[in-house]
Amino acid sequence: MDTRVLSRRELNRAFLQRQQLLRREPGSVAELLERLVGLQAQAPLAAYVALWSRLEGFDPDELSGLMLSRQAVRASLQRATIHLVTADDCLMLWKLVHPVADRGLRGSFGKQLAGADVEAVVAFGAELLSREPYSRARLRDVLGERWPDWDANAMAYAVSYLTGTVQVTPRGVWGKTGPAALQTIESWLGRPPVADPSIDDLVLRYLAAFGPASVADVQTWSGLTRLREVLDRLRPGLRVYADEDGRELYDVPDGPLPDPETPAPVRFLPEYDNLLLSHADRRRVNPTARPVPLPPGNGAAIGTVLIDGDYTADWRHHRGTTLQVTPHRPLTPTEHQAVEAEATNLLQLIGSPDTPVVVS
Repeated sequence: MDTRVLSRRELNRAFLQRQQLLRREPGSVAELLERLVGLQAQAPLAAYVALWSRLEGFDPDELSGLMLSRQAVRASLQRATIHLVTADDCLMLWKLVHPVADRGLRGSFGKQLAGADVEAVVAFGAELLSREPYSRARLRDVLGERWPDWDANAMAYAVSYLTGTVQVTPRGVWGKTGPAALQTIESWLGRPPVADPSIDDLVLRYLAAFGPASVADVQTWSGLTRLREVLDRLRPGLRVYADEDGRELYDVPDGPLPDPETPAPVRFLPEYDNLLLSHADRRRVNPTARPVPLPPGNGAAIGTVLIDGDYTADWRHHRGTTLQVTPHRPLTPTEHQAVEAEATNLLQLIGSPDTPVVVS
């Protein structure tokens, strides 16, 4: 039997539906975080915009409440980047993605750590972080004092990469500020990470939220390598497609494939949204392969715009002056109107309803 070939637009609409971007859906924040296996969240407030674009009637206080009650956390997980996940997923993910953190540390700080007893450094740092939160700067000072002959900054990163940590509140809580302070996963959540989590289950959850996808796509999202053997093992229970370039794509049996002509509304995304970063081949939502801006900052002030399902514009909130939308191509009058309307809704979320919207 010939393998069904999925067009770029079919992949686009399938992805948007699974990400709840074809229409906002009712449901809880915790349920959506688990369905999407978390949201990338280097910028502490970015996830609030991501959830607003996906959930019907999203209330920022719901996410803040989950974080303050330690039912959701921001932790370094997939791709060794900060993700917002439920507590259960944090405990499940850590052992699986630990090799990614180890590889990232060696790639970034291997030379600086040459000659250091990394195991001893991490054990000492983990003991500190099990008692109370430390900023990386404070951790650097303490480690540098204990081992003055070794690179203090690299040691601090070794602890944060390899211990398994969360960034504690109030950082990431809507309407509040706080330093990037680290504490161990176990001490913050009161439970140890899962000892033997299932990589098979994780791959299936990725396919349900991001598929159909290739082996390279799963590896890009997770940061893990050698996942071909996992997909080969799962293959008898999966649907297998091909993209227009002949790459094999895997999918869960009940993964939706909506009509490619399904309308896709304008959606504003935050910086670092996984929609634009979780495939090796990102053309399903970024057909021109435009570089995605990854700015520093607290979030909820800059991001990208989907028009007809594709990354077509950038947005920036200049507090107190304008919300600027910069399209990458001329917009039709209908598109222009839809962008302005959704931008106005976004301004309600971020507490600046009287700010003018400028599309140019």
